[in-house]
Amino acid sequence: MDILDKLEKELSLKELQIKSLLTITQAINDNVSSEGLFNMYRSFLSWEMGIKKMILYIKSDQGWEVPSKIDVPDEIEEDLIKESLQYKRLHTVKDDDHSFVRLFDIIIPVFHKDYPIAYALIGGIKDKEDIYNKIQFITTITNIIAVAIENKRLFRQQIKQERFNKEMELAKEFQQMLIPENIPSSDFYKVDIYYRPHYNVGGDYVDFVKFSENRFAVMIADISGKGVAAALLMSNFQAMLHSLIYQYRDLETFVFALNQAVYRITQSDKFITFFIAEIDTKERELTYINAGHFPPYLVNGSETRELKTGSTVIGAFDKLPFIEEEKIKLKTDALLFCFTDGLADIQNENGVYFEESMVKEFVLSNNDLPPEEFNNKLLEEIEAFKGEQEYVDDIAILTTKVY
Repeated sequence: MDILDKLEKELSLKELQIKSLLTITQAINDNVSSEGLFNMYRSFLSWEMGIKKMILYIKSDQGWEVPSKIDVPDEIEEDLIKESLQYKRLHTVKDDDHSFVRLFDIIIPVFHKDYPIAYALIGGIKDKEDIYNKIQFITTITNIIAVAIENKRLFRQQIKQERFNKEMELAKEFQQMLIPENIPSSDFYKVDIYYRPHYNVGGDYVDFVKFSENRFAVMIADISGKGVAAALLMSNFQAMLHSLIYQYRDLETFVFALNQAVYRITQSDKFITFFIAEIDTKERELTYINAGHFPPYLVNGSETRELKTGSTVIGAFDKLPFIEEEKIKLKTDALLFCFTDGLADIQNENGVYFEESMVKEFVLSNNDLPPEEFNNKLLEEIEAFKGEQEYVDDIAILTTKVY
């Protein structure tokens, strides 16, 4: 009779296990919410397995969370997960374990590849005779639930990443439309642009505006921030710039108005370093304002100088505290070289920077080259200098030659 009772009991347990597994599997297939799965897990352990004490830890993007538990005080949760992290296999609680851990019978770790995704601590198993079968079943259920929750998390991450990638691709395409591809040239001047974002979308900006056959402007800017936000600000900046630049004859008034327009959008949360030079090839005159940008180099005959006159950055204040433009008479074959600070941030394998003195030395040695050849040679030198090191920031280069 005892043997029959035992067999019936084992059969009943197996039927319960199969039923439970089918129910959970169906719930997962029906895409039941994470909360629903955790409630099912707690219900199975409490009502069908007779578990008196349980706590389940699930690894989330924010850290370890407790979505389900039975009769475990909140104040010991942190200590329990700290103690559990040392185990990679099923652990039977022993007398020398931490006092909080001794409240339980077993610790069930669940791993995905080489990293843990869940820990379950189970205690107060009623029927000691079938404890082995119960532990096996609880371990199976815990693994199924944990893996299902991890798959949901990974799926959400994938959707989020795909959405982000799509946004970045659109921002990249949008940004590329803002950078001029074909810059007009004449017998009196040539302009060449190079732009390389650190990520798909960067915060550097270069532009060219032609007023007449003998008068044009070149501009370079570095927008604080990266990614989609920088691209959106860049598009607004370009729209405001092109709207205002034809309204004012002098650069001081133009930059003053541009700062106010940018400030209305950013409220000083972001700012823009900006350099603009207006060149008149007939009068052979260059007028510029530098608003907090890395000083460009002007090679003008036998003189090489940094163009620093101007103002502070754009968008940081509702009104610029000071502003000044400078006019320079140009000599034959003058070269204007503008760049963003990403150029000076390049490092080689020894941690040495492609610093300002190296940039200046290159300009002095190669200012006789046409702008396109000048830029190509600079890029070759940069590649040779950095070796296998990665670029750490966006790089924008604008080279202008006035013949």
